[in-house]
Amino acid sequence: MDTPCDGDAPGWPGMAPAWTSSAKDIVGTALGAGRVWFTLGYGILNEVYWPSCSTPQIRDLGFIVAGADFWSEVKRVQNYRIATPAPDIPLPAVVHEHPRYRLELELLADPQRDVVLIRYRLHGEGLRLYALLAPHLGGSGHDNDALLHAGGLAALHGEAALLLLADGGFTRGSAGYVGVSDGWQDFHRHGAMTWTHARAHDGNVALLGELTRNEGVLALGFADTLEGATCLSRAVLAQGYAAAREAYIAGWLGWTQPLQCLHQQAPVRAAVRRSACVIKTHGDRRFPGALIASLSIPWGNTRDDPGGYHLVWPRDAVQSGFAMLACAHHEESRALLAYLIATQNADGHWAQNFFTDSRPYWTGVQLDQAALPVLLVAKLDELGLLHDGLREAATGMVRRALAFVARTGPASEQDRWEENPGINPYTLATAVAALVAGAEHGFLAPADADHARLLADDWNARAEDWIYVEGTDLDRRHGLAGHYVRIAPPGQRAQSAQVALKNREGETLPAAALLGLEYLYLVRLGLRRADDPRVRDTTRLIDALLAVPTP
Repeated sequence: MDTPCDGDAPGWPGMAPAWTSSAKDIVGTALGAGRVWFTLGYGILNEVYWPSCSTPQIRDLGFIVAGADFWSEVKRVQNYRIATPAPDIPLPAVVHEHPRYRLELELLADPQRDVVLIRYRLHGEGLRLYALLAPHLGGSGHDNDALLHAGGLAALHGEAALLLLADGGFTRGSAGYVGVSDGWQDFHRHGAMTWTHARAHDGNVALLGELTRNEGVLALGFADTLEGATCLSRAVLAQGYAAAREAYIAGWLGWTQPLQCLHQQAPVRAAVRRSACVIKTHGDRRFPGALIASLSIPWGNTRDDPGGYHLVWPRDAVQSGFAMLACAHHEESRALLAYLIATQNADGHWAQNFFTDSRPYWTGVQLDQAALPVLLVAKLDELGLLHDGLREAATGMVRRALAFVARTGPASEQDRWEENPGINPYTLATAVAALVAGAEHGFLAPADADHARLLADDWNARAEDWIYVEGTDLDRRHGLAGHYVRIAPPGQRAQSAQVALKNREGETLPAAALLGLEYLYLVRLGLRRADDPRVRDTTRLIDALLAVPTP
């Protein structure tokens, strides 16, 4: 950058920071030594996570296209398409279409370094391309520093640093405070880039850079020092985009090659392979076996939440472990079990959710999250995968988990939707199945195994007393004898109970009027037959009231 800079940007500390929408187009990561995870939304780079998939480091990296009489922020046009080389290779190629321009992007993570690469090409007469970067280092938009450094756009916060370089360089750049002196505000007010501030300290900051060329490669590197980020970004550009792309594809092909899907229809097989890759993308590399729920922050576009969904929920992680077993990626599930053993609390339960390094975030207790890991252990045992000493550690985990289930069940402090206390069909079925599995697979001492079977039989026999209603107005209107409900409050039968809904500002409904699909777990886990009249009646009611026809 040869253009002189104007010193510090005005407008400290900027507007209150927030993240971006969870409307993701695709997520990806490299299967190698690199430790970055990228997400796309609205056709541009959204949150990038480093060095763990629990820690987002930027809000987004988008583009402005401008000419003498015109400017456009690419993400706001929302006229784009995305393609990948194959369903199981998360290498997005994005084409943005506008009456005045076409912008082509391809994004990947370098397999060897903590760098995201963006290959770009802008088509359009008399236009220039600008990169617009919003750092949120350390998982927050507060207290970030932005500066021009080493010919690129840099940011610092605590023990995290980033640098965005272009292989063709930037003609000029500017740092600013979001909502006041950032690059978008410059274009909004002046229709062009007129500010060239060198620094913006200790606030919600953003960076703008005018690219020298309309075709090239951007490298966004992350490290614990600015020198480190500079080294990584320069090195990957020196090696070249083609080499990184080849290694990225090879890594994913190596992982997907043994992936199994027995379905005969090609579209289903493609969907399964894509789904498996999405699950694999949510696995951490610093803490093997850690599987976060989602590379997103559902409410992030309204506030600077450090948690979001980029945390481990034992429930979601176990379901992902079952998916890996179904695809014959056994080592993924064994690593998950080892991770669950390491993160279990001494009393047998797991935290509601936690960062990949096991630091808890929310503090609720959910009974199903103590039971589901037991079912994973049982499945691994059934497949003969509890070897190399894993069975002994798993036995201790199962005994602690089932002791917690027996002491605290069948009611749960929070249901599966993390809102209401009580007994619901899903949690009850999971707890019963876990008690039986622990006993039948020999993880319990003989006396404890007998107690677990008796307790499971008792809870199973009393299920309808707790979570089934008969002869309600709803039943009569639909010609049914009765139906299963979503939840019954602690110590109450659903027939006469009232439920205060946590997500409806305290609205109270009769438990009999609160419907959900949780009852299907009674069938899925073998506690009720699919043709049980109570199950069939509930299904008829669900179809009448909740079903939504889809294409």
